[in-house]
Amino acid sequence: MIAQLKGILSEKSADRIIVDVGGVGYEVLIPFSTYYELGDVGEKVVLKIYTYVREDTFSLFGFQTAKEKKLFLQLIQISGIGPRLGIAILSGLPVDEFVIAVSNSDVARLGTIPGVGKKTAERIALEMKDKVADLVPDGVSVAGFGPLGTVQKDVVSALVNLGYPRNKAETVVSRLTRDGDDEGFEVILKKSLKEFSG
Repeated sequence: MIAQLKGILSEKSADRIIVDVGGVGYEVLIPFSTYYELGDVGEKVVLKIYTYVREDTFSLFGFQTAKEKKLFLQLIQISGIGPRLGIAILSGLPVDEFVIAVSNSDVARLGTIPGVGKKTAERIALEMKDKVADLVPDGVSVAGFGPLGTVQKDVVSALVNLGYPRNKAETVVSRLTRDGDDEGFEVILKKSLKEFSG
């Protein structure tokens, strides 16, 4: 099984990339969290890989960090969650927010992820809560981590009105404003647009 890929990033999109390893291009499915950490096309890349093999399928799922891969492996052990949904779940919330939502058993927040209904959200919270305790970010009060603030919601709404998918908009805005809303609507919107255009 392929456990790691090290090569040149030859193609890049939000949900998949192609890594050139010695002249062979490997298509790798990735979550948004990994996408945002990758360099530009033509740069070197090292990814942790999960190889998914079935009778008619051979797929590679790639992660920038061990934390992402660990969460992915925990997700796909849950009944009804396959690798593609696992990637979609990790793309639906920033990794740290996902960990905190699970730690808080925040079924409502988990249920906002596209493809995750109430029952699946409940299963995730129930089956993963004890497994993510060591992944909660340092200095974060689990119980105090809340949903998007007013300014963040306004920026997400503006991005959606501009045609960007809501889950991607929420992911970008959450990541850019992890320390609060103090920068204001226009600054956060400009930063978000720069992320999408980059």
